[in-house]
Amino acid sequence: MKILGLVILILGAVLLFQGISRRDSLVGRVATASSDMANSIDGGARTPLHVTYIVGGGVLIAVGAFLSFRRSPL
Repeated sequence: MKILGLVILILGAVLLFQGISRRDSLVGRVATASSDMANSIDGGARTPLHVTYIVGGGVLIAVGAFLSFRRSPL
């Protein structure tokens, strides 16, 4: 279970890094600007793809840390 937790933790870190890299790139800036403009026109709740990467990476890191560092039952 600890190995699976470490794998999930590493995958979460990679996904988080990809999201942050995409946010800082030209593609991320265009996606943010276009979703902000579309949200202001029709009042929708769109989020760019890099936000999904960052949130997903954070969740995977939390789950992986929980699985890796919890004590096993006696």
